[in-house]
Amino acid sequence: MNGKDQNTGVTGAAKTVTSTLGNTVGGLTNTVGGIVGAAGRGLGETVNGATGGFGRPVGDGLANVTTGIEGGANHVAKSVKDAGQWRTNY
Repeated sequence: MNGKDQNTGVTGAAKTVTSTLGNTVGGLTNTVGGIVGAAGRGLGETVNGATGGFGRPVGDGLANVTTGIEGGANHVAKSVKDAGQWRTNY
């Protein structure tokens, strides 16, 4: 081994395992975040439609909070995938 190839032997095996695990966890996190975001927006629209202007702050707040959760989950998922591929975010 010439010391230049960092994707062979134990290191290569570790990268394969962490990449697979990172992509799996990242994908699941994206899925859950998307479901929470979509469900929250849907519930927010339902509250707004059912209550009119009276419930609008509650409906909008619910939609905004769950959209924020979705965005946070997407960021975490990207970081997990990057870590699984041994990359940094800076």
